[in-house]
Amino acid sequence: MPTLAQSAGDLFRHVAADKAALYRAIMDTFAAAKRQFRLQLRPDEVQIEACWPGTTPSIEEIQQALAALTDWGNLEAHPDTARVSSVEDFYRARFLYRLSLGGEAVEAGLAVFARTLARQSELQTVALEDILIQLNALLALAAETAPDPAKVHTALRDLVRVFDGLADNAQAFMASVARTIELQQADVQAVIAFKQRLIDYLNRFVSDLVGRSGTIASRLLELDSRIEPLLVLAAQRERRDAAPGDEPGQAAALAERVATWRERWRGLSRWFISDGHIQAQSELLRAKVRAAIPQLLAAVASLNERRSGRSDRSADFRILARWFADTGSDAEAHRLWRAGFALNPARHFSLQAETASADPVPASTPWADAPPVRVHPRLREQGELTPRGAAPHVRTRDTERAMLAARVAAERAQIDAARAILTTGRATRLSELGMLDADAFRLFLNLLGEALVVQARPGAEVVCQSADGLLQIRLVPLAEDSIASIPTSFGTFTGRDHLLTIAAAGDHHGA
Repeated sequence: MPTLAQSAGDLFRHVAADKAALYRAIMDTFAAAKRQFRLQLRPDEVQIEACWPGTTPSIEEIQQALAALTDWGNLEAHPDTARVSSVEDFYRARFLYRLSLGGEAVEAGLAVFARTLARQSELQTVALEDILIQLNALLALAAETAPDPAKVHTALRDLVRVFDGLADNAQAFMASVARTIELQQADVQAVIAFKQRLIDYLNRFVSDLVGRSGTIASRLLELDSRIEPLLVLAAQRERRDAAPGDEPGQAAALAERVATWRERWRGLSRWFISDGHIQAQSELLRAKVRAAIPQLLAAVASLNERRSGRSDRSADFRILARWFADTGSDAEAHRLWRAGFALNPARHFSLQAETASADPVPASTPWADAPPVRVHPRLREQGELTPRGAAPHVRTRDTERAMLAARVAAERAQIDAARAILTTGRATRLSELGMLDADAFRLFLNLLGEALVVQARPGAEVVCQSADGLLQIRLVPLAEDSIASIPTSFGTFTGRDHLLTIAAAGDHHGA
């Protein structure tokens, strides 16, 4: 006898079978017949009514598919004797098919799955209005001497349904904002229009949430002391049609339903009323909605940076990966690795006090060539080592600090000298710059690269600031056949001639 897991597996076999499209078309036809209150279908009716993905299959192929679905448990087959007109027809196998219980469950599950994927996530301002209406209805029922159980149960059931929809749609909406932004990044104008619509949408929901939260919270507080009889009425109405049985069992079932309604009401209250250290869910939703606006603006800013030619981290890593692929040997790859990630050989440090006064091993010494370090057994066993005696003296770094300060000062002086050469504030042709030393040429390349990055098209004039904001750059292309040659200590730099103006930020004499 097959187990429940095996039966469930057989019921879903047609979804991944070789002829899955054929099987799904047949099952969709039977599901439609079920919705139309039709009990059974014949193979020729299936052939006529089904929406086939391609050409209509033959009746023999449909009969084979129906037989397979019957073997898997999705359909039930019953002999068809209504069309028998001869003895040969009686002995010929003819069947009527209908959905089995398992087949109905599978179709219902697949329908819910499809609806969930196609659901439009949204922030429901209408739900807030419906919640307030249902709470007012419950207040009116609570004021009655003998409230109608049907009205009470309907109001509570609708309130729970609205709350479920509000929570599910809000959660799905917040999760889909980032994905929607990514889908809109193909067109700049679409992104800008989508950004404005989304911000207006979020602001409208937040304003409605703020305006109604106070009223809803006050209604919940008014109902808090009067809701218990209404919850009991709703539970009793749900248990009214229960099958007869033992009285203790029915009493326990009623108590369980009352406890379920109490839990639902507590969850509804916590949506708009803070409970001690637990923040109200409406406040959390409002905070998340507000946080979506700067996230959207950040995504638009990132898109603008990509359009302007600035590389992001992912683009940098892709370029670095191509460089690694182009290396000719492992040694070159290791050099690129150290240059790209600033990884240097690890310094050797002593683990015992007696080695603290010894000469330190240079940082460039490979591990294989360095002397061994003796590890105390206590460190291996306990994971810590407290050396006996006085702590070693702290090594002064005054000499190293002075050396670094001198190096920084020298580099600063070189940069200032290079800027003094280029930052003239006058429009100068590249062909007239003359000889540039190494520092001036590096600065020139950096400024030229920053200007070309923001250039909309070849031949367009560029006015921009340097990355540090200290220099104003203006680059005007000259004739396409013009050539500029700049001699440097590295060689001769050649390209199209431009009119270059570099001035300190705020100084526009040359512009």
